Amino acid sequence: MSIQRLLWAGHCTKRLGEDSTAVGRRVPGTTRVLALEVFTPAEVFAANGTQVKLECTFKSENVVTNSTSFSWSFLAEGQHYPVSFFHYSQEKVYLGDYPLFAGRVTWAGNINKNDLSINIKKVQFKHNGTYICDAKNPPDIVSQPGHIRLLVKQKNFPIWEVVGIVTAVVLGFTLLIVTVLAVCSHKRNNKRDYTG
Repeated sequence: MSIQRLLWAGHCTKRLGEDSTAVGRRVPGTTRVLALEVFTPAEVFAANGTQVKLECTFKSENVVTNSTSFSWSFLAEGQHYPVSFFHYSQEKVYLGDYPLFAGRVTWAGNINKNDLSINIKKVQFKHNGTYICDAKNPPDIVSQPGHIRLLVKQKNFPIWEVVGIVTAVVLGFTLLIVTVLAVCSHKRNNKRDYTG
C-alpha cells in the first residue's frame, strides 16, 4: 500500500511537506498544512429580545486571502445535527434560509483582523443552543471549530426602572386618596352650609 493511501486510510489531516519524510520516503506532490486555531467564549448570555454578538477569532500562520472562508452553524438543544446559517467565501457573505435566523444575522467581524464574529438581532428563547464557528485559511484547513453555548434569559429591568415604577404607583395612589378625601370633605361642608 502506498504512503498516500496509508495517509488516506488513516484519515490523516496533516499533509506532509515535500522535504518531509514518512517511513523514510519523501511524499511528492504534497504541501505542508498547518493547524488553524479558532477561539470563542464557552458561553454567552443574552436578554430576550436584545441583540447578541457571538465572537469568533482565528489564528493562522498564513495571511488572509480571498480563499479564506468560514461558516456558522446552529445546534438546537435536544437536536443531533447542526444547521448551517451563515457562510463567508470568496469575500462574499451567504446567509442560509433557515427561518430561525431570517433577517436577524449580520456580520460583525473583520476578516483582515481574523475576526469572524456575527450579531443576532432580537434573540428569543428558541435561539438557545450551541453555535459553531469554523474557519479555513488555505493551506491551513485543519481546525477544531469553536463552540459557543448561547443562553437567552428573561429580560431583567434595571433597578432604577423598578424604583421609578414603584414610586409612580405610590404617588399616584396617594394622590387618588387625597383627591377622594378632599371631595368627601367638600361635600360634607356643602351640606352644613345648606342646612344651617
